Amino acid sequence: MSKAAIVGWAHSQFGKLEDPDVESLMGRVAADALAHAGVGPADVDAITVGVFNNGFNKQGFEASLLALSIPELANTPATHLENACATGSAALYSALDFIEAGRGRIALVVGAEKMTATPTAEVGDILLSACYRKEEAGVDAGFAGIFGRIAQNYFQRYGDHSEELAMIAAKNHVNGLANPLAHMRKDFGFQFCNTVSDKNPLVAGPLRRTDCSLVSDGAAAIVIADAETAATLSRAVSFRARQHANDFLPLSRRDPIAFEGARRAWDKARAEAGVTMDDLDLVESHDCFTIAEMIEYEAMGLAAPGEGWKIAREGISSRGGRLPVNLSGGLKSKGHPIGATGVSMHIMAAMQVMGEAGAMQLDGARLAGVFNMGGAAVANYVSILERTK
Repeated sequence: MSKAAIVGWAHSQFGKLEDPDVESLMGRVAADALAHAGVGPADVDAITVGVFNNGFNKQGFEASLLALSIPELANTPATHLENACATGSAALYSALDFIEAGRGRIALVVGAEKMTATPTAEVGDILLSACYRKEEAGVDAGFAGIFGRIAQNYFQRYGDHSEELAMIAAKNHVNGLANPLAHMRKDFGFQFCNTVSDKNPLVAGPLRRTDCSLVSDGAAAIVIADAETAATLSRAVSFRARQHANDFLPLSRRDPIAFEGARRAWDKARAEAGVTMDDLDLVESHDCFTIAEMIEYEAMGLAAPGEGWKIAREGISSRGGRLPVNLSGGLKSKGHPIGATGVSMHIMAAMQVMGEAGAMQLDGARLAGVFNMGGAAVANYVSILERTK
């Protein structure tokens, strides 16, 4: 099997954007990604598009839209992928499968979402589609309510760790200051994040507004090439490992604070790559809520169950710590346009190992982990990236 590599990318600003729809957002990044890779539309053998939508926009059939921005792609096979908040990674992995199966040499991956034009109450209901509605549709505060329950369960079992959640939020906002593409570039500080106030109210359970990721618009694109083609281009970031593991959708069918699917994906990725967590230089992890990042520390193997809070308190996941997590600012600061998120996370990691991350750059970054999940740790994707050119 010929290994595929990331050979180029493009990333829009995340935030409340003037673009009216995903068609416009996708058009923003696709041509730029091809130019960054040094290839043209005629070189593309397949397109995979990641858009969650599910009510954000009445226009479906998103895979057909890219050709409206780049007419030369009108006859190129294009497929739409959706896997909740891991939609972007699903699109990326599909493109990798296409290349590694020998069906083509170059694939274009585009992830996008237009969320901010939808009323807030509707956003919450749309996102609940990533839950098991038969049992969880009545949860207050939409998807935040699901993670509010997860936080409550965690605190009941292991004690109140609201302070450590605030540390995670403050860390990611500090990191986001260095990311010119981030939605929220503001250092709120630990004290603000740890205090319930009019500007930082409780949203669901023990989760405050600063514990919740942002509703954002944005797009990101990646160009994938086979190893032979990548060797002729300017850059190549390869996958030392990539794994995808699922778990039950209903929280009632599993331990909701164990994130076992995430743990399995991490275990399999480390085994495939032949590394330990000590070998990684950084991780981009799915902090849709601060409680998610805390439990992900445990799923990664950085801490025992119930001790993820220690990683935040001891500064292990901070920029100067043993394993910096979310140097991009994460979903918390960078933003979370659903379909773009997984693509964006892989770009942020690729920039680091290529030494192209600007003010975000971690000196000597060689191996980067990426964890992107759909739903409450239902669809779990782990990649380990390294520079190969």
